[in-house]
Amino acid sequence: MTQGTVEILNSAAAETSQAADGKELLLKLDDLHVWFELKRFGFGHAGYVRAVDGVTFDMHNRETIAIVGESGCGKTSLMKTILGLYEPIKGKIEYLGKDLNEFNAEETRWYHSQVGYVQQDPFGALPPFMTVRRILEEPLICNGIKDEDERERMIYKVMEEVKLSPVDDYVEKYPHMLSGGQQQRVVIARAMILGPKLIVADEPVSMLDASVRVEILKLLEKVQEDHQLAVIYITHDLSTVRYFSERIFVMYAGQIIERAPVQELINNPKHPYTVALLTATSEPDAANARVMKEIPEGEPPSLVKPPKGCRYHPRCPKMIAGLCDQEEPPHFVISKNHETSCWLYKEE
Repeated sequence: MTQGTVEILNSAAAETSQAADGKELLLKLDDLHVWFELKRFGFGHAGYVRAVDGVTFDMHNRETIAIVGESGCGKTSLMKTILGLYEPIKGKIEYLGKDLNEFNAEETRWYHSQVGYVQQDPFGALPPFMTVRRILEEPLICNGIKDEDERERMIYKVMEEVKLSPVDDYVEKYPHMLSGGQQQRVVIARAMILGPKLIVADEPVSMLDASVRVEILKLLEKVQEDHQLAVIYITHDLSTVRYFSERIFVMYAGQIIERAPVQELINNPKHPYTVALLTATSEPDAANARVMKEIPEGEPPSLVKPPKGCRYHPRCPKMIAGLCDQEEPPHFVISKNHETSCWLYKEE
């Protein structure tokens, strides 16, 4: 990418409108649909997997949001679409007021430098044949930083930020020579090295020992504060969300069914699925050994042929016959910044 193109894109980004609270509107998803076509015998059309089905939300600079839901709900497909790895069949994503669908090759490369990605499995995310130096140098070379001294300076700086110091002890090591926590620090360093505005973290602590998880979450929080970053934190573990996010979006069967500030959602969940998620969360309380928790039966629905009406109604203990199983609920406003898609709240 040429220097002139970078300057034009950054200048245009600086002119984007500000939110009411002074925060810049960073990311906007509008009725996003990501479907994957199924083939019969490799040729004939056999339907679609509706991985993401009508997701809409805004995100501002320096904000942290969490997208939570059980496996198969579509949160990883949503994340990969935000990263630009999948193309939506309907709807759009705007970054700093620019539609990703209209980006040319140079603008797409610029966008990828603006968004860092922290993978779930650090060992699988790091090339085993590259040293830490080469892993961190790769994105710098791909983005046209030709000065070797400048690349060296940036590598040492970011490794010190993620607490891999003294740097000389780690920079020539291969991934298999590092612990799981150290590998994840390298992944975070790689996501940070180009100076992004947004970090997408896909269950960044689920593959780590419990003793290391808090350290990595605190590191992400410090990196966010130091660089004024926005963070999308994708997880199924609500026990970590409450310490790291400002807003929670609960996802089920490809749709966002409840959204609210963290404490509001944890203390006052409305959708029956959100209540079930919170009920299933482990708490370090000995009294739990004597309590039988009510967990909804069944499995998430097929995304090839989702049920009519509310997609949670086959598992919902509060299902209203003739309504929940027939009509898809809109978003009902519970209070300021708290919405849920549930017919139980149609009068509120």
